[in-house]
Amino acid sequence: MNYDPFHLPFPSTRSLSYARHGAVATSHPLAAAIGLDILKAGGNAVDAAIATAASLAVLEPTSNGLGSDCFALVHDGNTLHGLNASGWSPEALTTEALKSQGKETITPFGWDAVTVPGAMAGWHALSQKFGTLGSDKILEPLVGALKNGVVVPPMVAYYWNRAFIAYSRALASDTPQFAPWFSTFAPGGKVPKAGDLWYSPDQVRTLEILQKEGFLSLYTGTLARNLVEFSETTGGYLSPTDLAEYAPQWVDPISMAYHGVDVWEIPPNGQGVTALMALGMRAQDSPGSWGRTEDVHNDIESIKLAFSDTFAQVTDPRSMVHTSKDLLDPSYLRARRALLGPTAGSPTPGQPPKGGTVYLTVADSQGMMVSLIQSNYMGFGSGLVVPGTGVALQNRGHNFTLDPKHPNRLEGRKRPYHTIIPGFLTENGQALAAFGIMGGFMQPQAHLQVVRNLVDYDLNPQAALDAPRWQWMEGKRVSFEPDYPLAVIRQLESRGHLCEISTSHGPFGRGQMILKDLRGVYVIGTEKRCDSGVSVY
Repeated sequence: MNYDPFHLPFPSTRSLSYARHGAVATSHPLAAAIGLDILKAGGNAVDAAIATAASLAVLEPTSNGLGSDCFALVHDGNTLHGLNASGWSPEALTTEALKSQGKETITPFGWDAVTVPGAMAGWHALSQKFGTLGSDKILEPLVGALKNGVVVPPMVAYYWNRAFIAYSRALASDTPQFAPWFSTFAPGGKVPKAGDLWYSPDQVRTLEILQKEGFLSLYTGTLARNLVEFSETTGGYLSPTDLAEYAPQWVDPISMAYHGVDVWEIPPNGQGVTALMALGMRAQDSPGSWGRTEDVHNDIESIKLAFSDTFAQVTDPRSMVHTSKDLLDPSYLRARRALLGPTAGSPTPGQPPKGGTVYLTVADSQGMMVSLIQSNYMGFGSGLVVPGTGVALQNRGHNFTLDPKHPNRLEGRKRPYHTIIPGFLTENGQALAAFGIMGGFMQPQAHLQVVRNLVDYDLNPQAALDAPRWQWMEGKRVSFEPDYPLAVIRQLESRGHLCEISTSHGPFGRGQMILKDLRGVYVIGTEKRCDSGVSVY
């Protein structure tokens, strides 16, 4: 595909970056620099991706952490591989167990929402399959940086303060369950401001344990024992076997042909199929122009239809009635496309034929490209931190339902509907671009918009990310970024959309992209909505 580096139908705040030998793009400048250190030290793209992911877990704890999940797409130069490192629920945590306690919902805080952290197992799996360096070398530059303290950038400081306010209202800071969160991330009742130096001795000790024992320490080693002890003494459900018997899954990525490129996602339990369904509906239409009301309207209606299906169907694939193949069936997508009308609708699920996140991307001199996404889910997650370790536990289990008839009902040893989705593009069977956009249920919506920006509107990777975005909220409600063209918003209102103009860019996702152009040069776009960093050589 071609792109025009100077085609900008709206203000674009960053210039493109170019690299010949390798590049790292992510939401934190120091994390990107650490990833590049690994490339320069002889590591490959996977080694650098693991180092960057570990760095983000401690440098940007507002969105992910050492107790996160992750997903990855890795193109080794010939083949695209998919890794699902989302954790399963503890065996003892079931719908019946919670209902017996009089609970009708799964709260986001505390042990009810905690699933086994999958990220470290994912780092181990990636390293075993593709890596060239051990955990000691991979973590060396990060440990060195942390021992001297690290400077907190503006957006991380903003979300840290916001989380502190929310957690102070929701959690009892003097209880054994939640006290470690406050002592770790708000020592003395204070959180760092932009430009402050941050140092966490607990996290340094944990990283040093990982250097010695490897990433599986959280499942069978010292860190596993710490985690189980904390669970047992504070009313948790995690057992030693929940951790020891957990393993990530290598999966076959799913794809959708779209206007000359193939768009790739991880299959369920992730929501990447939502983006592919929307693109599949739009693939039947000719490209228009960026910001044309008809295009924006149909994009919104397509994503609404796709979400209505995936909310009803997606969960751990072992519990799904309809597979991703069913949801992506061409005849089914044509039927769903036929439902798009000239005005805003409120779609319901169809019947298919049966058959707070960080993102990073890395490319190296051998053509290996990695698309990796990692998350606690809601900010710092469950509010639980394993004492003395700095390991904040995610709250992914909050996405389960207690409805016994729903495919995504809570059961033991089950992976929930998952929001984080790495993306990848190929063209004529060759790697084209690794990309991703964080942000909960915004993610498939952003994938749809960014792919269309790149493929249909000939925007370069930076402009494709910079373009103002919309977000479908529920029903006919749609939110727009502050800089979205007002004329388009007014025309959408005349079609029945309930339009809201946000006062913040934060809810609209934060993305990165590395594209390999026809010259073999890496072209990098990085997000304007966060503290993004790009390191190249």
